[in-house]
Amino acid sequence: MKVNRRNFLRQSGLIAATPLIASELWSCTPSSKTEEKNTDSTATSSIVSEPSVKEFGIQLWTVKEDMAKDPKGVLKSLVSYGYKQIESFQGEKGVFWGMTAKDFKSYMDELGMNIVSTHCNPDYTMKKETEKEFSKLVDDAASIGMKYLINPFLGSLKTADEWKKAAEGLNRQGEIANKAGLRVAYHNHNFEFKKFADGTMPEVILLDGTDPKLVDFEMDLFWVVKAGENPEEWLKKYNNRFKLCHIKDLYKDEKVAELRKNKAEVMVLDDVSASCDLGTGKINFPKLLNTAKANGVEYFIVEQERFDNTTPLKAVEFDAQYMKKLVFA
Repeated sequence: MKVNRRNFLRQSGLIAATPLIASELWSCTPSSKTEEKNTDSTATSSIVSEPSVKEFGIQLWTVKEDMAKDPKGVLKSLVSYGYKQIESFQGEKGVFWGMTAKDFKSYMDELGMNIVSTHCNPDYTMKKETEKEFSKLVDDAASIGMKYLINPFLGSLKTADEWKKAAEGLNRQGEIANKAGLRVAYHNHNFEFKKFADGTMPEVILLDGTDPKLVDFEMDLFWVVKAGENPEEWLKKYNNRFKLCHIKDLYKDEKVAELRKNKAEVMVLDDVSASCDLGTGKINFPKLLNTAKANGVEYFIVEQERFDNTTPLKAVEFDAQYMKKLVFA
């Protein structure tokens, strides 16, 4: 069963009823046009040395279809590949995949894994009436030692004022989570980097409008690069605000052009899906992740959304091998 991300989010109640306006949210005219270019984006090291990321995680969205069929079996496979941390999402079976928080934690312990974070319903940020439901998730997450509850998507917001309200909502969530020893974070796509007519930008509104004591950020490196921005500039400018990152590679320009020419489906957030196996695309992870760690990133989470001539499970095994050899430049 193929799952379309937008349809999943809509069915799960993760997108508000307001329609997206493609011309406003999907096209990017970023202020920083520095593209993530490199001469050796796939390099790990020709000399045998210790990997720079000792423990790395995976966003379970990558293997969502397999998880829906056999969550315990898939988690067992993931740990065998080398993943020690997981980031879940709030799907039909819930954050804990049909298990109680306690039972899920027990299975994690049995495998030697740790659930660090989860993506959860964006309504928790925008609708105060969901506070009771959010508080219940906070309690469950805190009871098993999770670190982060993350808003994954606010693509329905169209104005600067709406994004300011989102910042207020994240602060409110942060206050609730903080009392239980948890943190709240926001995960970007590409539309957060499109400026409004007055020069303001959603990502900046959120970064400047949230309390660093309560709210952190998860940088999706794929989407920052896809927006035409330089991730290293953002990491340095907002030092210690980005505590998690999604390690997701982007096909090189020639391949993207080919996919765009032959595309068989219309994507929601972009004109073509261009996610690829780690190290086969254009993003210089050895250099970029070095900068990320130096500027406060603590959790390195693999994600992939396109699988050419492979399967999600085979792809994440390949990605894990890349991570186990990765040496910072």
